[in-house]
Amino acid sequence: DLSRTSCWSMSESGCCAYCGDMTRGSVAWSVVLVLVVAACGSSDGDSSDSAPPSTEATVTTEAPTTTEPTEATDTTDTTDTTVAAGPSIEPGPQPPSGPATPSVEELAAFSWTETAPDAPWRARAGLRVVDLNGRLILLGGRTPNQSTIPGDSVIWADVWASDDQGATWFDLLEGATAPWPARGYFQAVVKDDLIYVIGGQDFGLEENPVCALLEQGLEPPPGLGIDPDAPCPEFLPSSNFFNDVWRSADGITWEQVTETAPWEPRAGLSAAVLGEHIYVLAGSQNDDTSIVGAGGPARIYYQDVWRSADGVEWELMTEAAPWEPRAGAATVVRDDLLFLFGGEDGFTCEPLPDCEAPYFNDVWVTADGATWEQVAAAAGWSPRPGHVCELLGNQFLCFGGFGLLQNPTDMWVSDDGAEWTQLPTNPWGSADPTAMRYDFDALVIDDPDTGPQVLTFGGDRETFDFTDPENYLRIDNDVWTFALASS
Repeated sequence: DLSRTSCWSMSESGCCAYCGDMTRGSVAWSVVLVLVVAACGSSDGDSSDSAPPSTEATVTTEAPTTTEPTEATDTTDTTDTTVAAGPSIEPGPQPPSGPATPSVEELAAFSWTETAPDAPWRARAGLRVVDLNGRLILLGGRTPNQSTIPGDSVIWADVWASDDQGATWFDLLEGATAPWPARGYFQAVVKDDLIYVIGGQDFGLEENPVCALLEQGLEPPPGLGIDPDAPCPEFLPSSNFFNDVWRSADGITWEQVTETAPWEPRAGLSAAVLGEHIYVLAGSQNDDTSIVGAGGPARIYYQDVWRSADGVEWELMTEAAPWEPRAGAATVVRDDLLFLFGGEDGFTCEPLPDCEAPYFNDVWVTADGATWEQVAAAAGWSPRPGHVCELLGNQFLCFGGFGLLQNPTDMWVSDDGAEWTQLPTNPWGSADPTAMRYDFDALVIDDPDTGPQVLTFGGDRETFDFTDPENYLRIDNDVWTFALASS
């Protein structure tokens, strides 16, 4: 979740540092306090650095079964590839056999084609696309504005559809917006022929009332800890994080089934349909320190797992899964098992370029969300967030994502999640790291004539250089297809 905001001098409690003792302040500064507290408190979340305990459900979890690590074959020098053996969690009843799984050799013959170079929906990241009975439905997302303010963005609540695998699109709402609040970095799944929109965040800014008083030459009370000679940021963040659930049978008519789910509001969460339930897990609340500064409200990372049969009633499966709290992970369901891949618990590190980015490349599996087992401590691909993993036939395919020094240009496949093979192909047909993207969406279509193919939609190529006047342009509104090359 990359809602970029700008704030000034925040305490560890999540309230602005100038929201302190006002006994020595003037009436004007007292008014400022009220306004600033309102801005700082708009995220609807606790500002501690760990997820608050839940009393919504009682669960019993088993310790994960792990085995001693073994060495995996590594075709790059970018990461440690020590992995654990594959999962011993037994799947439930198996579904009918799906499409044939392409071999690594066959995947090497796949190629990338730009299906829609300039789709009619605005370029965006943090969007979601689902396949509703053969119709592609594109929802929400974030488009950066041309601005010097980190995070200044348009957030979308539009709905687009395509009936030809992403080649052409039409606005389902004909210029209107969905009733759910505009959002990005949310989740969308399809269950029982219904689209579910889950969680996410918007972006907001409030004018900083302190600046006007400083410009008038008013000295702030000493107890507020304000340096009148320091630059005063013009805006304060006021983003909202959501824990609501909406559903629709067609993308046009929407019903709010949950206004406030029992799990904490969050963005960058993961969600999937496993069996008869929608699973929600991981994610974060509050923006990263690389955006709001070291004194900003602490970003909360989650490691809880919830499930629901209808999006209304939610059951807590575990409050603390054995994997580290994270956001920006990928999930895949295969053979009645849910797999979790990678993610992050921070955007940046110091000092660059020698520090280790707070990213993950582990793989975990569960049959019920309560009991987890580690499949790989470190997969063959480098640690990353904002990537995708898809099921191509019966094989995992992972690519894309954010890299702190440069975005990864590789594609990896695995038949068990433990041992990985790098494909000779680069994502989107380019070996240029600046052409790589993160926070895009993807899905697999099993075409009876051409076989399985992966489609990608939009995505982000921005960097953390907010002084770059071209940075806001590094966002995409295209559709690409990864499929067997036509003869």
